[in-house]
Amino acid sequence: MRIVSLDDLPAGRLGSVDVPFMGPAVCAGFPSPADDFLEEALGLPRWLVPNPPATFLWRVSGWSVVGAGIHDGDIVVVDRSVEPKHDDVVLAIIDGTASLKRYRLDGNQATLAFDNPELPATPIEDIGEAAIWGVVTTSLRLLRPLARSRR
Repeated sequence: MRIVSLDDLPAGRLGSVDVPFMGPAVCAGFPSPADDFLEEALGLPRWLVPNPPATFLWRVSGWSVVGAGIHDGDIVVVDRSVEPKHDDVVLAIIDGTASLKRYRLDGNQATLAFDNPELPATPIEDIGEAAIWGVVTTSLRLLRPLARSRR
């Protein structure tokens, strides 16, 4: 996994943009039934969101992409305008359910893999219905729970 340094951050993109949440949660493992709906929005720094109309957030449920540093409960930033490349984490719609997978290319053969060596990669054509919906560009994780207000 490549670590981004402060020198890698784009200059000149000040301000913030509200990015909508989708889902209740995206499955990071085997798909589970869930209805897609707009939940709320979160203000993010503009440099994290190069294409706001094509960008959305999704909460992660599961551990199968933990090798990518994406944990259960994280929030992922997904950009639908980015073309997936080998080894990207993508949001795939598999048989109507959103799921995070590692996108792998072996020659012309594309596969969707768990980021867990104990779980198999699956050629995209062997999956019932599958579509790449976007590329995960960022994962957000709170390292310390926020204090809840007392009422």
